[in-house]
Formats: sequence, structure tokens, C-alpha cells
Amino acid sequence: MQRSPIKHCRECGAAVTYRLPDDGDTKPRAVCSACATVHYENPLTVVGTVPVWGDSGELVLLCKRNIEPRRGKWTLPAGFMELGETTAEGAARETDEEAGAQIVMGELFTLMNVARVGQVHLYYRARLLSDQFKPGFETIEARLFAEADVPWEEIAFRTVRETLEHYFADRRRGQFDFHVSDIA
Repeated sequence: MQRSPIKHCRECGAAVTYRLPDDGDTKPRAVCSACATVHYENPLTVVGTVPVWGDSGELVLLCKRNIEPRRGKWTLPAGFMELGETTAEGAARETDEEAGAQIVMGELFTLMNVARVGQVHLYYRARLLSDQFKPGFETIEARLFAEADVPWEEIAFRTVRETLEHYFADRRRGQFDFHVSDIA
């Protein structure tokens, strides 16, 4: 995984060195040369929803990205979780920010580990309260799609594609499961 190394201590600003901490840790960490603060680098959490419309959830809301990466590609409403919010609160916030969509939150649906970029993606099923949307600045367009109309070749991220594939497969079976996967 490519990540910019930590160079300075967040506590005192002194230079850090990568070494095994003195507390018995088994991984090299950024340790401050002045105050001995150990800086841990943890994955980022991406949270989002699979917002659906219709009595049987036949239509899924997708957003066309207005930002990089993958500007102009379609995605589910999602983004990075913020401090001070739960995963469900973050997913609801992202759905509102990106699509201007009001939802009733459902169950956690997919959890995908994307270790190569240091991320964990969580998607919740959600029921739309309206078919009217007010996309935010990160979204060019927000639109409902039936499975046959999803622009599969224009999906922005593999996690979104796999979440959609699970959603439509579970919908056809008439039973929704919780799906966990590792994205290489």
C-alpha cells in the first residue's frame, strides 16, 4: 500500500523515526524522537447506502461523480466517515450531501476490506422517502435505475459494483443477507 509516511510528531512537531515502539508492539511505527509519542496509521472508513425506491425496491439511486477520482462515473452515495458520528449517521449524511435524498436507514448490507488503499467500505440498505433529489456539489446527477438499466461499465468503484450485484441477487432471491468480502 502506498501512503505518505508521517514525518513530524502531531504532539510536539519534532521529527519521527519508524521503529518498533518500546511497548512490545511488533510493527514499526512513527515514534517521536523528542516526546516518544507513537503515531498509529489506521484505515479510513467509507460509509454509504443502497437507497431504493418502489414497493419491492426495484429502483436504486446512483450518483454521477463531479469530483475525482472517477469524475463522471456512477456510484452509490458514500464517503468518508467523520469523527463523532456512527457508521449509520455517516451513511445518512453522505446520502443527503451527495444526492439530496431523504431515507429511512435499513440494515448493514456489505462490508468490504480494501487493504491495498487502507480503507473499509460499509453500505447500508435504505428506503427512499421521495423520488425527488437535490444533488450536492460532489454530484453531477442523481438518478434511479432498474437493474437492467444500471450503467455497469460506468460504475466508479469495485466496492459499489459488488454491492449492487449483491443487492440485485438478494432481491431476486427474496432474502437479503449481510455480505463481507476482501477487495484485492
